[in-house]
Amino acid sequence: MTTQAARDYKSMTEKLLLRLARSGDREAFRAIMQRCNQRLFRVARAVVGNDDEAEDVLQEAYLKAFAGLEHFRGEASFATWLTAITLNEARGRLRARRPTTDIETMDDVRVIPFPGLAEIPDPEAEAARAGTRRLLERAIDGLPEDFRIVFIMREIEACSVEETAEQLDLNPQTVRTRLFRARQLLKAELEKTITSGIAGVFPFLGARCTRITERVLARLAL
Repeated sequence: MTTQAARDYKSMTEKLLLRLARSGDREAFRAIMQRCNQRLFRVARAVVGNDDEAEDVLQEAYLKAFAGLEHFRGEASFATWLTAITLNEARGRLRARRPTTDIETMDDVRVIPFPGLAEIPDPEAEAARAGTRRLLERAIDGLPEDFRIVFIMREIEACSVEETAEQLDLNPQTVRTRLFRARQLLKAELEKTITSGIAGVFPFLGARCTRITERVLARLAL
């Protein structure tokens, strides 16, 4: 029989990881989190607007999801199910913190062609790229919440219009409209400075990824 240590969790299918997780396999939980951490962190942060609170949201969302694995029926992907739980947790915190902002009355903004965001292969450009990424993060943070979450799911996480609409309980046309408005706001703010780096904003890698994974595993007490 294959031992836990000998299993290659990174190459396992989602279905197999879920089966092992349901049986209490700690490393299966770890592998699931490592696959989903960045996407879910970005989604949580898009709602709460703060790194530390987004980590807390993500931790609680994982604990709720893992405690209710029997409720996952597989109609959508597990990542989609986790995203829905994360959104619910983040929105609950936001409701407790402040009332929802009405964004429907915002004035139209000027349309500016969206600049290209090609990768910069030159290592000497990394410092400039990091600065651009910080500018992007600040600009995205400044978007109204409903625009911000749509932008992050569509442009950064590359979710489809249909998946984004399903996750946010919106009409697909509303997703398209909010993405268009989010792009307009960002273009107006950053047209002279955006050159690259959008794929790397709000990273959830390295120490942060390890920290949240270990916290959740510790609380699962497997």
